[in-house]
Amino acid sequence: MKLDFEHQQSAHCESGVTSSLLRKSSGGKITEPLAFGIGAGLFFCYIPLIKINNGPAIAFRTFPGLIFKRTCNALGISVVRQKFGSKEKAEAVLIQCLEQGQPAGCQVGVYYLSYFPREYRFHFNAHNLIVFGKEEDQYLISDPVMETVTQLSSYELERVRFAKGALAPKGQIYYPGNVAPISDEQIRKAIVKGIKNNVNQMLRIPGNFAGVKGIAYTGKKIKKWRDKLGLQKAGSYLAQLVRMQEEIGTGGGGFRYIYAAFLQEAFAYTNKEELLDISKLFTEAGDLWRTAAVQAAGIYKGRLGSQADFDQMGDYLIQVAEMEKNAFLALKKIKW
Repeated sequence: MKLDFEHQQSAHCESGVTSSLLRKSSGGKITEPLAFGIGAGLFFCYIPLIKINNGPAIAFRTFPGLIFKRTCNALGISVVRQKFGSKEKAEAVLIQCLEQGQPAGCQVGVYYLSYFPREYRFHFNAHNLIVFGKEEDQYLISDPVMETVTQLSSYELERVRFAKGALAPKGQIYYPGNVAPISDEQIRKAIVKGIKNNVNQMLRIPGNFAGVKGIAYTGKKIKKWRDKLGLQKAGSYLAQLVRMQEEIGTGGGGFRYIYAAFLQEAFAYTNKEELLDISKLFTEAGDLWRTAAVQAAGIYKGRLGSQADFDQMGDYLIQVAEMEKNAFLALKKIKW
């Protein structure tokens, strides 16, 4: 049992799954950047009280599942999503989807993904992939971050679908419901809605932990980590930041590049030339995120370690916060 499905490699798992699941109804118009932007995928959140892999919780994207949900909602498409308490029920529903010709998105844990290189496997339960067939005991997998299709045995797929820990997927599957042709006007309206959503979540969330204020707040905290935590623990915290930035999907820098591409594609539907200039600001922010990642890696690996190095790292994030603040303020001012 193998569905007529075309695998497409993407930069980020959920936006890649979203564009793939909507490819047929959109006639290929919903690209990964459009899915990411319409789904308001760009975000930042720093929650020191929550620990993941012995480091503070740091997110560079919206909460798992929201990109698919927001994109579908903005385009007038219903979302079918299920979680399960029973592994047997989860597999039965998945097989039923395949028998009905429906590829299914799945949220899974990374640690036991057998086709991932060993150095990329750690306890992170918000990865996304598509199941599009089954041959004997092997499920056919389209993982957006892989170059080609892969396979998982029934046991392997069950293991990653029911991974334990933070953000446990609980066998979750999802796919679009009422599939119908998507018009250019629908896409235009969805783009505007997505931009407004992203402006709100980066500029208007109260407190210091999220959005552009969260980036600046984290930068200020980093400057104090060396004295407060000690060099070794401070280095491990920076390693956590780099891991979340560069290894989870596309992370901080890569997400900014995707959003820049989204604004460029959005121009074709809205004819707002401001988007082209603003896209350059997000590319510059992505470059600075990457520079910060190199600095953080240098500290973690012991090549750097003075207070001046931590100060430089903090300053990079404070500078990024100002750049992204200006970019989102510019988006906010656009007259739609």
